[in-house]
Amino acid sequence: MTVHYRVSADIGGTFTDIVYQDCASGACGATKVLSTPDNPALAVLRGIEVAVPSDSAIDFFVHGTTVGLNALLTRRGAKVALLTTENFRDIYTIQGNDRGEIFSIRWNKPEPLTPLEHTFTARERIAATGEIVTPLDTGDLDPLVDAVRSEGFEAIAIAFLFAFKNPKHELEAAEYLAARLPGLPIGLSHRVSPEWREFERTSTTVMDAYLAPVVRGYLETLVGGLDQRLPGGGRLHVMQSNGGVMTAEAASATPLQTLLSGPVGGAIGGRALAAATGRSNLICIDMGGTSFDASLIVDGLPSGSNEAKLEGLPVQMSVVDIHVIGAGGGSIAWEEAGAMRVGPQSAGSMPGPACYGLGGTEATVSDANLVLGRLDGANFSGGEMALDRDAARAALETIGSTFGLTAEAMAQGVVDVVNAKMADAIRTITVQRGIDPRDFTLVAFGGAGPAQAGALAEELRIGEVIVPVHPGAFSAWGMLQTDVRHDYKETLYSFWDLLDLAVLESTFEGLEEKGRRQLVAEGIAGDAIAFERAIDFRYFGQEYVLTIPVPDGPIDMDAVRRRFDAAYDRQYGHSSPENRVEMANVRVAALGRLARPPSAPPAREPARTTRERDVFFAGRSRKTPILDRNGLEPDDVVAGPAIIEESTATTLVPPGWRAAVIEGGHLSMTKEAA
Repeated sequence: MTVHYRVSADIGGTFTDIVYQDCASGACGATKVLSTPDNPALAVLRGIEVAVPSDSAIDFFVHGTTVGLNALLTRRGAKVALLTTENFRDIYTIQGNDRGEIFSIRWNKPEPLTPLEHTFTARERIAATGEIVTPLDTGDLDPLVDAVRSEGFEAIAIAFLFAFKNPKHELEAAEYLAARLPGLPIGLSHRVSPEWREFERTSTTVMDAYLAPVVRGYLETLVGGLDQRLPGGGRLHVMQSNGGVMTAEAASATPLQTLLSGPVGGAIGGRALAAATGRSNLICIDMGGTSFDASLIVDGLPSGSNEAKLEGLPVQMSVVDIHVIGAGGGSIAWEEAGAMRVGPQSAGSMPGPACYGLGGTEATVSDANLVLGRLDGANFSGGEMALDRDAARAALETIGSTFGLTAEAMAQGVVDVVNAKMADAIRTITVQRGIDPRDFTLVAFGGAGPAQAGALAEELRIGEVIVPVHPGAFSAWGMLQTDVRHDYKETLYSFWDLLDLAVLESTFEGLEEKGRRQLVAEGIAGDAIAFERAIDFRYFGQEYVLTIPVPDGPIDMDAVRRRFDAAYDRQYGHSSPENRVEMANVRVAALGRLARPPSAPPAREPARTTRERDVFFAGRSRKTPILDRNGLEPDDVVAGPAIIEESTATTLVPPGWRAAVIEGGHLSMTKEAA
């Protein structure tokens, strides 16, 4: 009998993680393979080959990718031509009035993705009401056509004034250009972001066009490689920045939505973990080989936003709030001005840390943990890779000589520095927002996260750490816990007390109909479709908004207003119920519920015999028991210091801490009473 699987893949800078779930039993397994930066799809295909038997069927496949994000961070996206309304050529170059560092005399505006000389204009004008003031003169588009042919532009972004109120001219321009430039990606602002704020909408459209050829080329490779493994209508899905998934076809049409698709899986996994463990407030940390991602689960739901900034440039789209820094197992230690730095440079997967034996010579966090005895060189990644301790020691001795430190002292310094960086990243999403991290449970995952979690909890005075099942592939596991999602929005300005409820209801229904058509086209059954409504509000005279959910049924605007005042008070510590309130945008999330088996506890494998080795803690070597996680039974308690190994990660239980197996097979680490 053919075994059917649901499969997810998380492509990182160093490793690609694969999680596979038996559709019948719900049991999950995980594996890791080295990433292939030149063609990330190859690592995914290799991981599936390793994890899923060739005679089995993949009914559902989803993956998160950093292909688009990496293209943005390294400025390796497409060469984009921007088309705007005549006399508004400088909107994208001038940018907004938000000075990023208000006290810095050296601050410069973020570099745009396309320069002013690549911006073209056309005579047309639509009023703020949506009325056509000046019809589009398509003859003005001919210089753009000539420039594309002669200068090698790879994509076009069109952002006309007030196109979100009336898209007629953008559609006409796209039709004219497509007829003369067949196959060239053309991004339209009214599709990418039908929302007010001209600079932000233009920036979002340019970024979408900038990523389009890169993301589409990657998806075509992956779809082609998986074609024979997705029989019976199985479709390839991509994780979105908003925490939902979409088909590869939809991702090709809206590549911008994939920007944060890799890190978001961990936040969605955190949501599932919160529901399963009853811990509603979580700080989720994902430390892989290249980056450290931190996110919050508040009252059981991921913290999110309707806008973000990437490389200093605004993006209008729904995102799960993720704070990312360059800190991972592959982060390189280096010297600057007599001080030691760690990251953001990473050794990646090739050549990787010195201990990988693939040609790397610079000391990294993984090298430090190996020299400190916290990693087992013979049992790394489930025994699939042997680590070279001598090479790691040599790399640490080289940089340690700069500071007059031994290899072990240098290794401890590397770990301390990277822990301090990660603790500061957590403070950015908690303390700087008025949130006390001591009220949260720390959830540690990623290949390197469980080894550093105890020190982070000590630094932030957090009382509990949870290391979930399959921690090294937890983000990939989280991707199997989500649903298809598409977000729709429309600017509908009004005062709360003057709002026409019939117009509001009609707007919601129009957006829902768009979502329903999209979900049905992706194969979602009608009874699996649901919608979530929301409205952006602000006090009169203010600039920024808060998004307030609107429950199903007849709209009670008095109740919605009270929820806005309460949300404002939570966010800013005060509210003004007596002030007038403005409505800016209406939003609809169209959800396609996916059938999934209940998650079963991980299959038990034969456990390795408990052993001991010397492990350094605070500069002192201690005999430390090394346990296999497969050998731990429910309610077992492990007193620190101890190391718990498994195929995807290593958990360090520091002295004074204890770890217990809780429901679902997760590990709960708590500090023992003094």
